[in-house]
Amino acid sequence: MQIEALLYTIRPYGNTRIEKLPQSGSDRIYFRIFYNDESLIATWNNHVQENKTFIHFSRHFKQLDLPVPAIYAVNEEYTIYIQEDVGTTSLLDVLEQQGQNEYVYSLFQQSLGELAHLQIKGHEGMNYNVCLTAKAFGKQAILSDLLYFKYYFLDTLKLPYDKQVMLEDFENISSFLADATYSYFMFRDFQSRNIIVHNGKVHFIDYQGGMQGALQYDVASLLWQARAGLSAEWKESLLHHYIAEANKLLSAPVNKTLFVQRFNGYVLLRLLQVLGAYGFRGLFERKAHFLTSIPLALRNLKWFVLNQMQLGFEAREFTRVLELIVQEDIISRFENVQATEATPLVVEINSFSYKKGIPGTTSGHGGGFVFDCRGLLNPGRFEEFKTSCGMDKNVQHFLEERTRMNEFLNSVYNLVDISIEDYIQRSFESLTISFGCTGGQHRSVYAAEQTARHLKNKYKVKVDIKHLNQENWVKEKVLSVS
Repeated sequence: MQIEALLYTIRPYGNTRIEKLPQSGSDRIYFRIFYNDESLIATWNNHVQENKTFIHFSRHFKQLDLPVPAIYAVNEEYTIYIQEDVGTTSLLDVLEQQGQNEYVYSLFQQSLGELAHLQIKGHEGMNYNVCLTAKAFGKQAILSDLLYFKYYFLDTLKLPYDKQVMLEDFENISSFLADATYSYFMFRDFQSRNIIVHNGKVHFIDYQGGMQGALQYDVASLLWQARAGLSAEWKESLLHHYIAEANKLLSAPVNKTLFVQRFNGYVLLRLLQVLGAYGFRGLFERKAHFLTSIPLALRNLKWFVLNQMQLGFEAREFTRVLELIVQEDIISRFENVQATEATPLVVEINSFSYKKGIPGTTSGHGGGFVFDCRGLLNPGRFEEFKTSCGMDKNVQHFLEERTRMNEFLNSVYNLVDISIEDYIQRSFESLTISFGCTGGQHRSVYAAEQTARHLKNKYKVKVDIKHLNQENWVKEKVLSVS
């Protein structure tokens, strides 16, 4: 494997071990490399331009002593790079573990101070020609985010509104926010999941989508992240802390009134862009994590609309529609029953081979669903997948891109969710869901894993997943060199 070859460019001697890390939301695959008492992170990604952008940004920021991982080695094809290991605990992890205490507040202060440095100092000498999409977050990009919200969330609600007037409002909003008074490097996705905390210090990751843009956008992204749920007091005081930190770096202090007015506009834009993303990933791709995030995002938007929406532009139809979508009857459409620690329900999910027959159940409920995956193209017919299983990325890509697996699973979810919601409310103890395919290695395994993820994310229900034909799989080898 190419990663093994790259190891020799770093440490040609000593005991070395590689562990594959859990897959994130992107197509990037991460490995932690251990040698002696140290560790590094290797990343594999076929998106060469994305890699080049991230590597260029990282090296530029590191030269300025900004809190990003150092890049140690890159292969000739730019598909693999090895970087500094800055840890695995995000600021969101710390916030969820400890709550909004004094230490967590100090981490948010530190993050905003370092953000100001990354934006303002990082802007100096930055080559924006390497950006993945646009070089700058201008009027067109702002309008694109608004339309993203319109098509993937607003229009799914089927509310009556004047589409032509709405587009005119979008034009006014994008013109207002495109003001370039405070335009520097924009992280684009500056939220607490992309801030790693290690030994009390913060480090930034996943800034490859960066471009030139307004300072306020990144601050809005962090302070108004729905999952973080920061109090109004924290949001206000942290905004003023950021302004004070930015003023130390700017040639002249910001016009606070103008800055806060534009900030509120970017808060609204970010909230809408997030709803568009949740709509696309949840309502169209049926990913449970995003579906469960929609009510949080709507309640975040509701608080903003009712308490802080003082904007510097005229958009009557837009404002009217915003007031509609934060009504309780709209929010309740996306809220579903959730399991608690006291909920007795355990969902048993099996993958199996039809060659060995449909599995029975020992649960008191006496059964549940059995789904036949054999109508989907079998990866096992192809040589490159014979030693892989449905938990391997190559098989997942095949099933998602070359079969109707996503359509199949959406139908499964529509059926299963009805029972899950009913069983939680009625305190039932068990439900069995089984997926079968020819060999019990590829399609059924993938379907079982994805269904388990769906149910845990959407309902927080306890899941017991079993791959009943696992003895036929080729076990993943632990990569090692010495």
